[in-house]
Amino acid sequence: MHNSQEHGRLRVFVTVGTDHHPFDRLVAWIEGWLVSRDIDNEDCLIQSGTSRSPTRGGSRPYLTFEEVKRAISSADAIVTHGGPGSIMLSASFGKVPIVVPRLSRFGEHVDDHQVVFARRLAEYGDVLLAEDVATLHRTLDSDPNEHATEVKTSVHVAETVGLFGRLVDGLLLSQKPRRGGEWK
Repeated sequence: MHNSQEHGRLRVFVTVGTDHHPFDRLVAWIEGWLVSRDIDNEDCLIQSGTSRSPTRGGSRPYLTFEEVKRAISSADAIVTHGGPGSIMLSASFGKVPIVVPRLSRFGEHVDDHQVVFARRLAEYGDVLLAEDVATLHRTLDSDPNEHATEVKTSVHVAETVGLFGRLVDGLLLSQKPRRGGEWK
């Protein structure tokens, strides 16, 4: 992908991350946006993981780290799940990602820690939060340059990642190991 905003074409990179839980909701929301805007497949790359294969947009289940870096660096808009790795990688390229957190009630994750994490980052302006399809579509339709900021080696990001780590540690400590070493 190459930044083609100057040619009137928006290049979008979408990543659901590498978690084993499907994130079909995000795939469906992106497909709906692509169909309603009649966006070509070449203008959107979806890293779909274990989610269903999208019917619109170029997609692959997984990309190498180098491929993800290239996709993020050349995209006009990045849409990601609420994982800290994807968010921080976007920030390292000076991009403010649109974050759609995974929700446990839809079987997208074991709990709602991505919601807490994404909301905190949104409070600081480090991400654009899209918790519903209308917000995602509206944000994608806005000028991506309007959201561009200088790269924040933000204390906020560091604080939020620290909070995320403490939340995960708390969850793991509250779980009891099952037979065979699996967590309950």
